[in-house]
Amino acid sequence: MRLLLYTGKGGVGKTSIAAATAFSLAKAGQRVLILSTDAAHSLGDSFEVSIGNAPVEVVPGLMALEIDAEAESEEAWGGLKAYFKRLLTAKNGEVLEAEELLAFPGFTELAALMRIQDYYEEGAYDVLVVDCAPTGETLSLLKYPEALGEVIEKVLPIKRKALKVLGPTMERTLKLPMPEDNIFDEFEVLNQRLKALRRLLTDHEVTSIRIVTTPESIVIAEAKRNFSFLHLYGYNADAVIVNRLFPGEALSGYFGKWQETQTQALESVMESFAPMAVFTLGLMPVELKGLEILAQAAAELYGSADPMDCFYQGTLYQIKKGSKGPVLLVDIPFMDKDALDLTQQGDEVVLRVKNQHRRILLPDQLKNREITGAIYREGYLQIQFTSHS
Repeated sequence: MRLLLYTGKGGVGKTSIAAATAFSLAKAGQRVLILSTDAAHSLGDSFEVSIGNAPVEVVPGLMALEIDAEAESEEAWGGLKAYFKRLLTAKNGEVLEAEELLAFPGFTELAALMRIQDYYEEGAYDVLVVDCAPTGETLSLLKYPEALGEVIEKVLPIKRKALKVLGPTMERTLKLPMPEDNIFDEFEVLNQRLKALRRLLTDHEVTSIRIVTTPESIVIAEAKRNFSFLHLYGYNADAVIVNRLFPGEALSGYFGKWQETQTQALESVMESFAPMAVFTLGLMPVELKGLEILAQAAAELYGSADPMDCFYQGTLYQIKKGSKGPVLLVDIPFMDKDALDLTQQGDEVVLRVKNQHRRILLPDQLKNREITGAIYREGYLQIQFTSHS
């Protein structure tokens, strides 16, 4: 089974691209489920079909749904939310306030990702096509499985042991309900699901992320940042799709200057994202609504290429020999070197870029070695280690 995620800046047409892709795959005989995780659902508009939180048949072989993140969140951690509600209302009984506080950032969206994982594990389809939320929300969402999993693994065992000893005393003294064993059990189940989700999303043989952009410098700049952070977290972005290219005959008179702008933008994408696959789609003569125009768009977009294929697989890091010892090359293109921060914590390297951070477990040959320096050059962070451990 394949998992194809389409993401990009809001308004670039990723929903239309995802819909066209899903329809073309179904026409080719694949069993397809297309899902939308974007809160501003418009998938139904693309197919001109009413779509809800359960799969609806668009055509034979193509099912579609728009995930209700709130409903998924309630199902995913209803028990945990019930406990926190008891905790928050123990003093003042303000249920409404508790409900508002329980809208944890990212939790509802993460529940939507777990719904996708469920469909993958069921194995009823050949391919899952995902219309993702706009870039910023998607990046925050994709780092959640790793970040939340780390917190649960490090904190949960300590808290559980402490509460077994001190729980009754704390409950009497603070007049606050202490979590019961089933709450910790739910956290452990959640942690296992997060691990499985992380494995699925970073399996380059299964999951590919396609970045949709338009031929505008601001949008392309965001696409570059998008790719950098996806790569940093180990996700495989295998293609860039440049949408809404103006046809040559339209670029005259008032729109004449757009010819040069568009040409330069397309050249920038081709040069910057090589060796990734780059697909282009011209501005269609009508709005991308309905199966006929979606089929035309998919045919122009992919040509003879099969959207089921993995078009590119990148490697986050590699090790090379240096005159002063081994060098770890971390592939993170399009970065502002002044925004990069690097620290070593035991057998891990922690990379920070603005408000993002990623822990990289060092390969065995670099463990017990110290970092002696680093430089960012030609899209690679080159980290120098001591020659001997």
